[in-house]
Amino acid sequence: MTHDLSKALTGISGILVTPYDAGGEIAPRKLTPIIDRALAAGVHIPVVNGNTGEYYALTNDEARTMVREVAQMIDGRAPLLAGVGRGIRDACALAKASAEAGADALMIHQPPDPFVSPRGTVDYVRAVRDASGGLPVMLYLRNDAMGPEGIARLCEVDGVKGVKWATPNPLNLARAIEAAPKDIVWVGGLAEVWAPPLYAVGARGFTSGLINVWPERSVAIHAALDAGDYGEANRLIAGMRAFEDIRAEEHNGTNVTGVKAALMAIGQDCGPTRPPSAWPLTEQQQAVLDQFVKDNQLKGEAA
Repeated sequence: MTHDLSKALTGISGILVTPYDAGGEIAPRKLTPIIDRALAAGVHIPVVNGNTGEYYALTNDEARTMVREVAQMIDGRAPLLAGVGRGIRDACALAKASAEAGADALMIHQPPDPFVSPRGTVDYVRAVRDASGGLPVMLYLRNDAMGPEGIARLCEVDGVKGVKWATPNPLNLARAIEAAPKDIVWVGGLAEVWAPPLYAVGARGFTSGLINVWPERSVAIHAALDAGDYGEANRLIAGMRAFEDIRAEEHNGTNVTGVKAALMAIGQDCGPTRPPSAWPLTEQQQAVLDQFVKDNQLKGEAA
C-alpha cells in the first residue's frame, strides 16, 4: 500500500516502547496488542526505535530486529517511521536495514557527539539517507542551537520531508519555519502537553508515548487541535497531564519508566526500562500513576 507520508506526519507519530522479556532480552511480539489498538484508534504513523523505544539502550542488532518485527506487525496498515542514529557507521547500517525491513521513512536522531558542526550534520543526514537507498527523512531536533539558518540547511537536504521539533521554544520554531523550505512538515516533538503552543506557530501533528497506553485520548486531542478547538484540546490534555508530569520527573529520566509502568498497570507487561532510565517508579510516582489509571478506567484491550 502506498501511504501519503506528508499527510501522516501531520497526524500522531506514535513512539512505540521496546518490550523486554523476563531475562531482559527484547520481546517485540509483546507489541502486537499495543500496535493493533493504536491503529484501530486512528494513530497515523507508528515509530520504532525512538527515544520512548529506548533507542540508545539498544544494540544495533536489537534495533534491526525491532524494525523488522514491527514492520511485520503493522503489515502495511500505516506507514512506519524507523529511528536511526548514533555514530555515522551505525546510523548508515541501521538505515539500510530499516529500508530492507520495509520502513517507509527514517527518523534521524540528532547526533549526540560532543563535537557537532551544522555543516557536518548536513553531511551526516545526507549519508544516512543515501545508505537507506533514498527513504524520506524526518529530522529529530532536540537542540535548536544551530539556529534557523542551520536548520534550514538541514531541511534542504534531498529527501527531508519533516522535522520533529523537540525543544520548548515556540518562537525559535517560528523562525525556523520562516527560514526553511515551505514544503517541510513541522511536527510537535514534545508530546500532547506541548502540542497547542507548537501548533499555534505552525507545527502540525505531534509525537506521543501515551499511544502505548491510551491512544484514544491522543487521537481526540489531535482531532481537537486540527479543528482549531484549543479549549477542547486543553481540556483533554488536562485529563492526561498527570501521566506526562510523571514522565518529566528526574530530568526526564522517568519518561519511558512512566509508560512501561502504566503498561504494567493495565495488564500489558513490557518489562522494565534499561539503565540509565529510572526503574521502578518511586512509591509516590506509582501512587499518582495508579490513580491516573483508575480515574480514567484504562484497560489493556482495545476499546
